[in-house]
Amino acid sequence: MTISATDNPQPNWKNPIHLLAFGLGSGAAPKAPGTFGTLAAVPLYLLLQSLSSLHYLLVVVALFIAGIWICDKTSRDLGVHDHGGIVWDEWVGLFVTLWMAPQGWYWVLVGFVLFRIFDIFKPWPIGWLDRQVSGGLGIMLDDLLAGLYSLILLQAAVYLLR
Repeated sequence: MTISATDNPQPNWKNPIHLLAFGLGSGAAPKAPGTFGTLAAVPLYLLLQSLSSLHYLLVVVALFIAGIWICDKTSRDLGVHDHGGIVWDEWVGLFVTLWMAPQGWYWVLVGFVLFRIFDIFKPWPIGWLDRQVSGGLGIMLDDLLAGLYSLILLQAAVYLLR
């Protein structure tokens, strides 16, 4: 469903589910909410990066599963499938991208850019999944796949540049 600027339902900021879905408010940016939402995930990534790769992966899987419900509930409450301000999926997509990334801002920046490219342009089958799968799973799935594509390219770059 497409919404216009005059028909843009807003979250209930007192609802903790809406607050999470909107990335603690980062998805409410008037321009490029997905990019601002992804940017807001960087400090959380910095907290997670010290985990072992297994523990990090388990946290990301838990966030993905929780995101299916969080995004579905919020989109139903707002009456809009995948409202542009819902950025929990971008958070998880970035966390997938940066799994096992080397320490350092360079790699965070490369991962961020790769993820945004795949999330925005949605090459096959990301765009196809985005159109075919509805509900919270659909909201989460395209960003999971964008994160996986980005992870593969980031790890390839790490391998080639080291």
